[in-house]
Amino acid sequence: MQIGIGSTLPAQKLNVFQTRRSSFKCHRSPLNPSSHKPVSCVSSTESTREHLSNLEKLLQKTNQPEPERVIKGRGLLEGLNLSRIWPEMKAAEEMSPRHLNRLKRLLSKTMEYSPRNNLGSRWREYHGCNDWAGLLDPLDENLRREVVRYGEFVQAAYHGFHSNPAMSTKEAPLPRHVALPDRSYKVTKSLYATSSVGLPKWVDDVAPDLGWMTQRSSWIGYVAVSDDKREIHRMGRRDIVIALRGTATCLEWAENLRAQLVQIPESDDPTQRVECGFLSLHKTRGAHVPSLAESVAEEVKRLMEKYKGENLSITITGHSLGAALSLLVADEISSCAPDVPPIAVFSFGGPKVGNKGFVDRLNEKNVKVLRIVNDQDMITKVPVLPSVCIGERSEQEENNPWTYSHAGTELRVDTKMSPYLKPNVDVACCHDLEAYLHLVDGFLSSKCPFRSNAKRSLARLLHDQGSNVKQLYTHKALSLNTDRDRFSFPMASCLPSPSQ
Repeated sequence: MQIGIGSTLPAQKLNVFQTRRSSFKCHRSPLNPSSHKPVSCVSSTESTREHLSNLEKLLQKTNQPEPERVIKGRGLLEGLNLSRIWPEMKAAEEMSPRHLNRLKRLLSKTMEYSPRNNLGSRWREYHGCNDWAGLLDPLDENLRREVVRYGEFVQAAYHGFHSNPAMSTKEAPLPRHVALPDRSYKVTKSLYATSSVGLPKWVDDVAPDLGWMTQRSSWIGYVAVSDDKREIHRMGRRDIVIALRGTATCLEWAENLRAQLVQIPESDDPTQRVECGFLSLHKTRGAHVPSLAESVAEEVKRLMEKYKGENLSITITGHSLGAALSLLVADEISSCAPDVPPIAVFSFGGPKVGNKGFVDRLNEKNVKVLRIVNDQDMITKVPVLPSVCIGERSEQEENNPWTYSHAGTELRVDTKMSPYLKPNVDVACCHDLEAYLHLVDGFLSSKCPFRSNAKRSLARLLHDQGSNVKQLYTHKALSLNTDRDRFSFPMASCLPSPSQ
């Protein structure tokens, strides 16, 4: 049925409508480009199909995301597409701070506190009784916190030395104040190591007064003990910590280069050998101070007697040279008295110390060693013999008394996995202790190397390794008016405890 135009419009409007209708022109529609054609030329089926096709194309165009823009006044991080900056690193995208408040917190000097879990009956497990089986990959959050905490004890040893590196050669040293990172510990003894690099006999005959150039004692660390009842209850025992710094003097560097293996004096087994330079630093007495070996053995026996009847543990921690000396100290105190408490070593960036015979000696004494190793750190790969520099070592080479071997269990991190550090950081950054703690704090597992909720402040990392931090973060630090001059770290009376 057809309805006429005249039947639907009033008579007075009919002339106006017909006039406008005659002047009407068909405009092209985005849904129907052929709409300029007469309707009668296109069948209803073809018209429907064409409409649907054009509608689908139009929807695809309108659903395309608009390009991201940096909006002024809202913080520059909102406009950053960090996945474009690091397309190959999913962990970096997850870790990248997208909000201004988060970046401010990461750049602040104030550590973010997290609850300290009660170790209780599991303290022996975290102390290595099972060689940390099942705790390293993925990294247990309680163990992560303990590792970082012991690393900060070593940082306190560095600051204790650099705040007063001079030491008199004419009189015994005065007691030294050490600002510990944990209020629940107190320092009980300062430790000294004496470098002794011998000169040829003809030099001694010609210039006998050059002894000051070949032998010198330096403050190298301290012994501390937990002294807070609540912390002792949380840890499940009273903990004795021995913290040792890394190389800091010229003579210590000279000792590091004495890489020949020598027999351990107390051992009857000629196959148990350690590096000559490390052993010299460990055993040599100074003019006014005992040797490092004598000091730690004497202090451990005193503390064992003082806290007799309590659950005790001995934790030795060190970085670089301090990591090497930690193994020698552990070997020393493991036999200094009967019923010595459990001994664990947490070493950061340590070189090889002895041969397989020495490693077997530590295992026989039940000394537990956790080596934290940066895959990019060359120091952890030395010293090596020319015959084993390339390829896998054979069983014969492994048992060779003149071949170095690593001791203990390894926790391997990698500078390249940090979203904050440049992938081509220099050698110093790869070996830096703060960089180690940064990597441990962020490490989750070998499949997900950097966790998205890492909490350790970037302020010290910017201060110590600013040239190795990605420009994204150094620029943001400046834009947030976090001037690096503020990052002067004169050790506070007490550093905050590390985050978990």
